[in-house]
Amino acid sequence: MTPYRYQTTGRNRRTLMALIAVWGAILAAIAFLDASLLLMALIALCTAPALYDLVSGRVSGLTLGAEGLSWFAGRRTGEIAWTKIDHIRLDTRLDFSVRASAVLISGRKVRVPLEATPSADMLEVALTERGITVRRHHFSLLG
Repeated sequence: MTPYRYQTTGRNRRTLMALIAVWGAILAAIAFLDASLLLMALIALCTAPALYDLVSGRVSGLTLGAEGLSWFAGRRTGEIAWTKIDHIRLDTRLDFSVRASAVLISGRKVRVPLEATPSADMLEVALTERGITVRRHHFSLLG
């Protein structure tokens, strides 16, 4: 079976559009609602990680190979052999993002970085095709 590879970059249209929308709303609030500059600056500061991703074009990705699961996100990398993985857990958070965790046979969880994770549906199909058990948990606060 051919390896499944997913790769993405922070330099994409979605990030750019989100930044334009947030900064536009901040400027509109300042211009039309006389919003506090300090408060708007704090809100703008929250966009710094997205701005960094957009400017740096940092690449991240995930590979499901014959030997195991591997990922990279910036300087972070990880690799786990299939023989050590009991199942993959996909947790849907309250913001509708999905966090993937490899649950090892020992019971320890290893989280895959969010930016290296493909859409939950694509990942679940790719894992199921390889015979890996996937457990989905929706809207859990802990886990």
